[in-house]
Amino acid sequence: MKAVVYTKYGPPDVLELKEVEKPTPKDNEVLIRIYATVVGPAECAARRGDPFMIRFITGLIRPKNPILGSELAGEIESVGKDVKRFKEGDQVFGSTAPSGGTYAEYKCLPEEGALAIKPANMTYGEAAAVCDGAITALYFLRKGNIQSGQKVLINGASGAIGTAAIQLAKYFGAEVTGVCSTTNLELVKSLGADKVIDYTKENFTKSGQTYDIIWDMFGKSSLSRCKRSLKQRGIYITTAPTPASLLQMLWTSKIGSKKVIWGPSALLPASEKAKDLIFLKELIEAGKLKSVMDKGYPLEQIAEAHRYVEKGHKKGNLVITVEHNNKI
Repeated sequence: MKAVVYTKYGPPDVLELKEVEKPTPKDNEVLIRIYATVVGPAECAARRGDPFMIRFITGLIRPKNPILGSELAGEIESVGKDVKRFKEGDQVFGSTAPSGGTYAEYKCLPEEGALAIKPANMTYGEAAAVCDGAITALYFLRKGNIQSGQKVLINGASGAIGTAAIQLAKYFGAEVTGVCSTTNLELVKSLGADKVIDYTKENFTKSGQTYDIIWDMFGKSSLSRCKRSLKQRGIYITTAPTPASLLQMLWTSKIGSKKVIWGPSALLPASEKAKDLIFLKELIEAGKLKSVMDKGYPLEQIAEAHRYVEKGHKKGNLVITVEHNNKI
């Protein structure tokens, strides 16, 4: 089968399209013919091995798994003899994080892995995108114990996680403020944000407004800058902590009433992710959640896709399509 492999950390050029052995499912596994996967900042960071902390998961000196990619949508080609939940021909979507392996034509996953039947009203690309942004958004909003009536600010509202977080926070009954650039104001409004702040013109930390939850997607506004914008028992969430900010966050959590939440959602147990996928599927089929799509690339242009993501202007999700005899 075709797969994109990398044997060392570095720029997008370390990604190479090669022929590798097609996997065979074990007794408790399904073999998935992948039609779509996703490129996001997490995959780019894993490819670079930067920040260095990520290497404790991906491999200290060189990548442990030569095939990147953590999200997929596709069709089950075959099943192991002990599999009961799925059958050949099922259209599925899921996550392999933190092990990777979806930049390929095929991937095996355990029956009890982070896998579910694909939403009927989504394309394979849209479904793969859910496994990235929406899974992460749901994880952190629940960790922050989001409640109806709360005020939630999402800084970085136009990316894969941010666009899902807006919709989910609204579903949970919050009043949502999205922070983004001028070009993304209408997109963020269209997803249900009650208020939108253009960060090129206004600094939300100086507005005097306070929030129950501030979610800073990319560490653009540090905890020290956000403290005054948090309510007395407010929660600060970040998905991109730096070593310096980690120390500050740990100290704040110990001595103050304000709480800090951080950490990789990839480490959530597969069984919990499977439940989340089913929950998200129901929201999607009810018309309460959608994927926001940026441009797409074929698997053969994966390096170019990584370059695009690293420019930092991606809107929503960037999907990679995987061709199988021209069937997408």
